[in-house]
Amino acid sequence: MESRIEEAVNKKKKGYNCAQAIACTYCDYAGVDEETMFNICQAFGTGMGTLEGTCGAIVGAGVVLGMMNKQRLKTNQDIRKIMQDFKAQNSTVICKELKGIGTGKVLRECNDCVRDAARFLENIIEEKEKQVDVI
Repeated sequence: MESRIEEAVNKKKKGYNCAQAIACTYCDYAGVDEETMFNICQAFGTGMGTLEGTCGAIVGAGVVLGMMNKQRLKTNQDIRKIMQDFKAQNSTVICKELKGIGTGKVLRECNDCVRDAARFLENIIEEKEKQVDVI
């Protein structure tokens, strides 16, 4: 798999929310066209629209995984792995905490959150591709 991490970051820079940047970059893996994926993920940026929730980049990865796996248990396992890796790197998965709202200490900028979520999603996609190659 050729990395699409910077493509996701560029989408964020062009005005996509964090969830849209991830989900639209990998929409072909989900079997959804980009316009549809963009619309699906409208409410999932900015910590689910309020800064209070999970980072939109992680949510976007979850949308892709759900469409890829079509199996709740596997999707939950995969998104848990992404969330664990993201939290290990950034101390939290909550948008408000990442942005330093209330503390004044920014833990991670949006572009870097997108970069991290894309990397973790690509790791899972590559694992899935290896499993298919073995079969």
